[in-house]
Amino acid sequence: MAEYISFQPSDFYNTKLYTGTGVSNAITGVGFQPDFTWIKNRDAADNHILTDAATGATKYMSSNITTALTTNAESLKSFDSDGFTVGTYGDVNTNTEDYVSWNWKAGTTTGLSGGTITPSAYSINTTSGFGVYAYTGTGSNATIAHGLGVAPTFMMVKRLNSTDSWRVYHSGIGPTKYMTLNSTAAETTEATIWNSTAPDATVFSIGTDSSTNTSTNTYIAYVFAPIKGFSAFNMYQGQADANGPFCYTGFRPAMVIFKKSGSGSAANWQLANTQMSSAGGANVINRQMLPDTADTPQTENSVDLLSTGFKIRNGAAHMNQNLQPFIYAAFAEFPTVSSNDVPTVAR
Repeated sequence: MAEYISFQPSDFYNTKLYTGTGVSNAITGVGFQPDFTWIKNRDAADNHILTDAATGATKYMSSNITTALTTNAESLKSFDSDGFTVGTYGDVNTNTEDYVSWNWKAGTTTGLSGGTITPSAYSINTTSGFGVYAYTGTGSNATIAHGLGVAPTFMMVKRLNSTDSWRVYHSGIGPTKYMTLNSTAAETTEATIWNSTAPDATVFSIGTDSSTNTSTNTYIAYVFAPIKGFSAFNMYQGQADANGPFCYTGFRPAMVIFKKSGSGSAANWQLANTQMSSAGGANVINRQMLPDTADTPQTENSVDLLSTGFKIRNGAAHMNQNLQPFIYAAFAEFPTVSSNDVPTVAR
């Protein structure tokens, strides 16, 4: 059955490439004012720079390291109506160097209620199933209202005032386990991260671990709920060949993040998106970023982004190890059918 949505995916998620200038640089063409922007230099081994509306412009964290929230007036300086402005900080704007930014829109900042912890700041969007929440821990098992109306299936949480690692929830591995965004490690079992409780349509849960909830400490959570035709969060099993597994998403993906969750061997996180390919219009994305390292794009055929999903095109262990489980998060470029009643083209 066709996956119909009443909006265009680019209304809420968009990849924007840009070239640094070394001076204040307004990046336009995103198509909306972002509430979460993730930037990576494609020409140098600079850290990933993640900035959101809840903690505010000029502040950032990095997915590849555990450093606390950093303030830098010359990083991402402002979220603008059609994009964002970066300053002179080299990780986001070195002259002549090329960058990629991944941008999500939320936008609703009032009306959230419920849970045992009230966020100090947040921005949510029920249409796209995305929310960003800044909160202060209590040290006791807790819940936080997300306001998305659908149970989240993918979450990334980072303590802001310390060097705790990033914690990742994925419904495929369940609430008794977590992944670490800044690490190649496999899934780890720990009841105190998510209080062994899966999110529901109203709240997500956190335990008492220092990485998600200790008294008086501050945190950020990026929370995603699946929206038919726009986002999908699921798993696949590796089979160790270039004719790898096909993952049905119900849309042509713009971006896929995936990671081996099994313990067969250590593996980097992988991030592939359509605009990173140098394959001259071919299906296969042959460059991808590694969210857990500062490396420049890796050049290898990885993912075939198709009209209704994606197919793994590499037998390497870090993306397709035989019989090993992999988690993924995918965001749409085109749904199967969207608000213009035009079906996505085959690819």
